[in-house]
Amino acid sequence: MTGYEVAVRAQAALGEGPTWDPAAGRLIWLDILGMRVCTYDPATGRRTVRTTEQHVGAAKPRAGGGLVLNLRDGVGLLDPDGAFRWLHHEPVPGRRGNDAAVAPDGSLWAGTMRYDEAAGGGTLTRLTGDGTARTVLSDVTVSNGTGWSPDGRLMYHADTPTRRVDVYDHDADGIRNRRTFVGIEEGAGFPDGLTVDADGCVWVALWDGGAVRRYTPSGVLDRVVTLPTPRTTACAFGGPGLTDLYVTTARVGLSAPHPTAGSLLVVPDAGRGVAQPAFEG
Repeated sequence: MTGYEVAVRAQAALGEGPTWDPAAGRLIWLDILGMRVCTYDPATGRRTVRTTEQHVGAAKPRAGGGLVLNLRDGVGLLDPDGAFRWLHHEPVPGRRGNDAAVAPDGSLWAGTMRYDEAAGGGTLTRLTGDGTARTVLSDVTVSNGTGWSPDGRLMYHADTPTRRVDVYDHDADGIRNRRTFVGIEEGAGFPDGLTVDADGCVWVALWDGGAVRRYTPSGVLDRVVTLPTPRTTACAFGGPGLTDLYVTTARVGLSAPHPTAGSLLVVPDAGRGVAQPAFEG
């Protein structure tokens, strides 16, 4: 399956974190290393760019307006008027925030990783709107894609260097019963960001794989979106009907990057996504 388009031509060092903001009708995405939070309105073509003070691993809409940011030194809140404050400030030398996702109950599940990608140096932490933080995974190397089944009973999580996407049972008490959902074979890339569609299928972007794969709820590969640049980083459904698959890409580490490397790509009518909740804070 191909048929991609360039939604935003850019040269992001590490494009990441596509998130559809239904209230604003726009896509939010990032350049982690460029410390930029970007938005794109597909209806008008309007784009915005905001620079952050630290590397930013994720930016998600808040229920009350503004954004919640997963930054180098913790999780912060950006108000609609541009004011910033920390929700959970936890600086750890050599570590930064990475991918994050909002759970069905409105909590933020924020991942971290060490800059040197040391094994076990990252975490996955659940944060509520009042700033209460609870570490749910404490032995992660590069915490990446996180998503939930449409009924909220399963949670998927990728720890990139393991080449695995794991799945957990999920309820109000947390996660348990970890097992492998899919393993990515040698030479096909590494699992990075992911999203879950309305059919419960899991779409996984493959770093150094130049593709996004869709797996059925039973873990069977049934679709591959082939893209022209190898460092595909994350994916999310957006647009008015949540049918367009947006894919972020990276240029970092490429000696001869393809012209699309670092751009925001889109595959029109790729499937049917699920509306993502806003962070409760």
